Amino acid sequence: MPSDDLAKRVLAASRSCAAAVSGPAFRPPAQVFSELARACDDLGIAEWDAYGERGAVQRLEEEVMALFGVEAAACFPSGVMAQQAALRIHTDRAASRRVAMPDLSHLLVHEEDGPRVLHGLEVCFLTVGFEAPAARHVAAIPGRVGAVLVELPLRDAGCLLPAWDDLVALSGACRERGVALHFDGARIWESQPWFDRSLPEIAALADSLYVSFYKGLGGLAGAALLGPADFVAEARLWRRRLGGTIYRTTAEAVSALVGLRDRLPLVADTRAWAHAFAAALPSWVTIQPGVPHTSHFRVYAAGEADPVNERILALVTERRIGLPAWHPTLDPGRITTEIAVTEAALGLDPAEMAALFSSAVDPRPRPG
Repeated sequence: MPSDDLAKRVLAASRSCAAAVSGPAFRPPAQVFSELARACDDLGIAEWDAYGERGAVQRLEEEVMALFGVEAAACFPSGVMAQQAALRIHTDRAASRRVAMPDLSHLLVHEEDGPRVLHGLEVCFLTVGFEAPAARHVAAIPGRVGAVLVELPLRDAGCLLPAWDDLVALSGACRERGVALHFDGARIWESQPWFDRSLPEIAALADSLYVSFYKGLGGLAGAALLGPADFVAEARLWRRRLGGTIYRTTAEAVSALVGLRDRLPLVADTRAWAHAFAAALPSWVTIQPGVPHTSHFRVYAAGEADPVNERILALVTERRIGLPAWHPTLDPGRITTEIAVTEAALGLDPAEMAALFSSAVDPRPRPG
């Protein structure tokens, strides 16, 4: 059986589990919608939004503005749209279509080349590979540049983050050069403990910031762009131009408000669980970063994906605990997976789960 098909079976089985080492707990749509209805009463949401105005959407924007200490915020149906709008605004203002971002940026790896195809942006690499951005990378960009994008954390590098002092220096380098700095903060909620600084302190380093409402917060969908009032007003224009000013987004906004209320306080717990889990993994498993910066990280091991995923699938079926599927790397004989710890893991013992997870890739000879 091809690895992709087997990996999909692992994912499907794990998504039906109420507890999980990696990924969210399964809740059927009827349960989620019932919980959202109760949340409307709890939160006092009594009116619908209309094209992104009033109601829960306005309240969500106000809560995010207060959390990050920014002048304004605008909700978007997706982070893809929000970040394209942000980069378009910054590059238009700079009269330069050139944008610097990591070669592993989500915009380049997972978004079908949208910034270049739709907006004609010219991308140069801020960093290459598993390297956190720093001021020296900004200084090394030749010629004129319209914007710098920093992904916090860099997901495809194992949710890698720069040190706080390096991020401060990078921000200073951008301002000295007169270049707008945009933070891709899809997982900014999980990044804040690493920096040990408040969300307003982090936001103050950038000219604009994107946050996700379903990554980390468990919302149905949606995102927001944050920044100065004039920037957000222009972002609302681009939201309409890109087809993102939707008639009703109350359900998504309510789910995001619930995430801010219920899930944001658990971020430190999920990060601590991820650290304990990673520390308990055996020596034949490689962790990236070596000590996780957030509740997400990558894992590497020797092996072939198919037999490992067969064992993972058997474990998920037997234990009813969600586990991630493994995938081949570019290096023959090595495989990788991503651990994304959520509240679904908090009732499990991290050391016991490390032993269960690693048993599927144990290189020692097996009986029979």
